Amino acid sequence: MFKNFFPNKILSLGDNFFLILVILLVSVILVGLIYALFISPPDYVQGDSVRIMYVHVPASLLTLACFGFIGTASICTLIFKIKILPLMAKSLAPVGFLFGIISIVTGSLWGKPTWGIWWVWDARLTSMTILLLFYLAYMAVWKYVDNFEKANKISSVIGILGTLNLPVIKYSVDWWSTLHQTSSITLTSAPRIHYTMLIPLIIMLIGMIIYVLIIFLMKYKSEIIKFKLDRKKKEN
Repeated sequence: MFKNFFPNKILSLGDNFFLILVILLVSVILVGLIYALFISPPDYVQGDSVRIMYVHVPASLLTLACFGFIGTASICTLIFKIKILPLMAKSLAPVGFLFGIISIVTGSLWGKPTWGIWWVWDARLTSMTILLLFYLAYMAVWKYVDNFEKANKISSVIGILGTLNLPVIKYSVDWWSTLHQTSSITLTSAPRIHYTMLIPLIIMLIGMIIYVLIIFLMKYKSEIIKFKLDRKKKEN
C-alpha cells in the first residue's frame, strides 16, 4: 500500500486518473447533498438546522485525521529519516487546514440556532481553534524556512506537539461540561443516530475523503517535482 505513494508512482499519475476522481467526487457529493437536503428528515428538536451536520461532522473528522497523519509522519520522520513522509505531510496540511476552517464556520452557523450564539469559548471549539494554529505554524515553517532539513525538523516538532491536542478535541465533551454535544458515532458502540441521518452523513464523508485525496495527490506530485528540481540544483 505504502509503495503506491513512492515518487515514481505518483509522478506517473496522469490527467485521466484525476478526471476519474473528480467525476467520482461530483457524483458522490451530489448524491450526498440530495440525500442530506431533501430525503433525510429534520431533527425533532433542531429542525432543518441539523442539516449543517452533514458538512460539519465530516469536515471536523477530516481535520483531525489529516493532522493525525501529520503527527504520525513527523514521529516517523525524526526516527527513520524517510524523505517522502515530510513531503506527504506537507501536502496534506493545506487541505486539513481548509476543513478546519469549514468545521469552525459550520459549527458557528449550527451554534446560532442551537445555542443562541455564534461562538462560545467551549472546550471543543477552543481546542479545535488551537489545532488550526498548529496547522498555520506547520505550514508557515515550510513556507518561510528555506533549508529542507531545518524546516523538516521544526515542522516535525510542531506536528508532534499538535497531535497531543487531538485527544483533547476528541474527549473534551466527555472531560468537561460543555455546550457541545457528545459524539453520536463511536468505534466502541452502536451509532446513536438514526439510519436516515447516518446514511447521508457517511456519503458526505466519503465524498470529502475523495476531495482530500485529489488535493493531496496533486499537491504531493508538485512537491515531489519541486524536491527533485531543488536537489538537482544543489548537485550542479
